[in-house]
Amino acid sequence: MSPVTHVRTDSPLVKAPRPAPYVATFERERALIAAGCGPVAGVDEAGRGPLAGPVVAAAVILDPARIPAGLADSKALSAQRREALFEIILATSTVSFVSASTARIEQLNIRGATLWAMRQALAGLEMPPDVALIDGRDVPPGLACHAEAVIAGDAQVLSIAAASIVAKVVRDRMMRRVAVNAPGYGFERHMGYGTPEHLAALAALGPCQHHRRGFAPVAALLAAAAE
Repeated sequence: MSPVTHVRTDSPLVKAPRPAPYVATFERERALIAAGCGPVAGVDEAGRGPLAGPVVAAAVILDPARIPAGLADSKALSAQRREALFEIILATSTVSFVSASTARIEQLNIRGATLWAMRQALAGLEMPPDVALIDGRDVPPGLACHAEAVIAGDAQVLSIAAASIVAKVVRDRMMRRVAVNAPGYGFERHMGYGTPEHLAALAALGPCQHHRRGFAPVAALLAAAAE
């Protein structure tokens, strides 16, 4: 038998194991339901970071008996897979989604507009939830139910993962319509995010009505044009 070699894991020659990636499960919802705190809604948004377009929030109550296979953080899925899961989620779950326009983002700021859209999405559910599990650090004020913020919730909680898919698909579809209304910016490809393509078009064409005037690259161009 080969001798067992003991290696100090704090040795600089030994790399610490990487933490396992999150796997979204229904465990948190199931525990709440078992404690009499159901229905449980997952809430997420899409579009906080872009320079243009709306922010979209979605709320989803999954049916424990009909949870779609393959739910995951929308960022980890291909566009084709998101579209397929979107249709399944709509067919099997209670779903609500709301967009906050560019004008509302300018009025409330992006955080305020996101929380407003989340609150409206929850209020729009046909089945009022007892608990809302919300991706991120913030809980919208004025909710009619108990709510908990879950950091990286879209990668850990299936209801939030489903909401992330709905919000992303809805927003991408909206941005493809924006691209028709405002050609030349490439919105159908970058969805309003600050990619090199978008920044080059923004510099060449200037901001359009869909750009968020308070976001730095847009604000800088507007300030330069005003001088």
